[in-house]
Amino acid sequence: MCRSIKTLRPPALPEEATEDEIRAAALQYVRKVSGFRAPAAHNREVFDRAVDAVADATRELLQDLEVRGGTTTAKR
Repeated sequence: MCRSIKTLRPPALPEEATEDEIRAAALQYVRKVSGFRAPAAHNREVFDRAVDAVADATRELLQDLEVRGGTTTAKR
């Protein structure tokens, strides 16, 4: 898929992913799917909404994942 998106959960990342890391991964995903590195002005709003939605979904996923081997990241 997109090789510049890194794994954001343990053990690949020893600590919790930062907001910057989550947003960067979301931006890379939206860029890949849309085919635009930077959207035209008339697409900026929908592009930004997509990045926000992907970042929210990523945050929720990371919070709810259970990593086998005794490490959990669930916080709910």
